[in-house]
Amino acid sequence: MPMMELRSVSDFFRGKTILVTGATGFLAKVFVEKILRVQPDIKKLYLLVRASDPYLATQRLHNEVFKKDLFRVLQDKWGANFDSFISKKVVAVAGDVSRDMLGFIDVKLSEEMLKEINIIVNSAATTNLDERFDVAMGTNTVGAFNVLNFAKSCQKIEIILHVSTAYVCGQGEGLIAEEPIHMGQTLNKCRRLDINLEKQLIQEKLSELRAQNANEETITKTMKKFGMIRTMDFLIAAYCQGTLTSFVGHSDTVLDTIPADMVVNSMFIALLAHSKNHFKNLIYHSASSLRNPFKFSDLQDIMYSYFTKNPWVDQYGKPVVVTKKLTLCSTSMDELPLNKFDDQNAEKLRIATKGVQGMNEEFNFDPRDVNWKDYMMNIHLPGLVKYSIRSKM
Repeated sequence: MPMMELRSVSDFFRGKTILVTGATGFLAKVFVEKILRVQPDIKKLYLLVRASDPYLATQRLHNEVFKKDLFRVLQDKWGANFDSFISKKVVAVAGDVSRDMLGFIDVKLSEEMLKEINIIVNSAATTNLDERFDVAMGTNTVGAFNVLNFAKSCQKIEIILHVSTAYVCGQGEGLIAEEPIHMGQTLNKCRRLDINLEKQLIQEKLSELRAQNANEETITKTMKKFGMIRTMDFLIAAYCQGTLTSFVGHSDTVLDTIPADMVVNSMFIALLAHSKNHFKNLIYHSASSLRNPFKFSDLQDIMYSYFTKNPWVDQYGKPVVVTKKLTLCSTSMDELPLNKFDDQNAEKLRIATKGVQGMNEEFNFDPRDVNWKDYMMNIHLPGLVKYSIRSKM
């Protein structure tokens, strides 16, 4: 796409009506904050929340989204008019993506949405890698299918963006390409996938468990598949509290991490680029492993440095002394995915936006611009401790 064909992002979103699913999720909140900040003249922002009625949906948005520090800049900008601005631009929608037509509670509202929506951002998903299989299937697979069917019924739909942060490459190894998965193809390359058969197997297993009078705890344990929590933040949380002394890995293992604002920036640019069918690429990896790899050895050094200067204080008021080096166990390395993610499609987007006024400053998503030590020491680790680890204690 020629560079001059790109309009500014703010111009593109002016007057648009947007549906965001999974609105209380991490990435969706960052997206919502940015769209309201860079283009307050959007027409309407419908935020889908899993709730039993519109009142509870509104309460969830208020408590889990707009009261967060993430919206402090907007709160400062609008001052006493912040709540009025939000109520004018944002509509809480009670529903569930795992149900047909997204399970909207308010039928009249859903009819209005079908007439108005221009853009859909599907961010509804479970990112728990230890999730029950039936729950993950219902939200991440069937949910995406339901969102697509809903989009087909929208009279003014221009584009739909699907965001996925978990279960996206299965057991693929090596360089993971930005290529679509074809109908029936599986992520583990072992057999063809029949969604209806998978749903049938889920129902049969649930029926079997209930026939055995299994309690909810037993059902949950049984329905969990491939239960393996090995995210970077889980590791950091255990390390700072002194409960992690060893880990399955190698010092040269690349941890593909990316700042959330860069992911959201790439979402904005992809929406803009595809709004007029300028690009034929369908998949973009927002990843760092290929262009600016962050190794496990880097994380070890940074964690030790940070938590030596800023030790975690335990329940007895004593600072936790962290170990300098974790014991790395490589005997189970074959159980961990060792991947790098190709981002040639994303690179084409970056090239197309170079030189366009305001793009590189406001919507940069180039992982090469990340100084990992500075980012981890001054942004990621302080934020993780304050907003995640400490809040769950």
